[in-house]
Amino acid sequence: MQFAEPITTEAELRAITGLPAPRALNKELTTLDVHCRAIIAKSSFVLISSSDRDGRADVSPKGDPPGFVQVLDDVTLAIPDRPGNRRADTFRNVLQNPRVGLLFLVPGRSETLRVNGRALIVRDLELRERMTVQGKLPELALVVSAEEVFVHCPKCMLRSRLWVRDAWPDVADLPSHARCLVDHAGLAQPVEEVEAAVREGIRNTLY
Repeated sequence: MQFAEPITTEAELRAITGLPAPRALNKELTTLDVHCRAIIAKSSFVLISSSDRDGRADVSPKGDPPGFVQVLDDVTLAIPDRPGNRRADTFRNVLQNPRVGLLFLVPGRSETLRVNGRALIVRDLELRERMTVQGKLPELALVVSAEEVFVHCPKCMLRSRLWVRDAWPDVADLPSHARCLVDHAGLAQPVEEVEAAVREGIRNTLY
């Protein structure tokens, strides 16, 4: 697509957005203080952004009981890996480019926590044992060394009304996961068969 008014410099951008208030700049930390740790301890969902050596980007969601992300020290976090589709997009990216970004969400709260830093894939048994759920140890953990840490304002959550159930859209007409798999992957199997396989996988390999 062709666009008539692309923004191509920061000067052009700032002419529209203006400059950030001092508090928006000064809130950035390099360590995980008591407030950051409290948010992470209550978070049951984190988004991990990564990119490969060529800059191709990916965002991967991770979820578990609140506090599943372990704070190891003032700058280090550990995120367990659970059974999934084995694409390992984040891990493959980290092997090429260790820089990642994390966005922590706490259900019911509008503020989010952003952590940017460098990641490493580890298999240390003592660490993985701390992340056991339902008797299952994760095979891998993603360890992140924080370089930038800050709390993000609640405006996007307030606009989206993400936690307001009465504001949720009607999703009855959305395609199922199985329908998407059949169509996107060009599967010859019936949707019902794929749906049954998806349900079986959730029952047997959640952890």
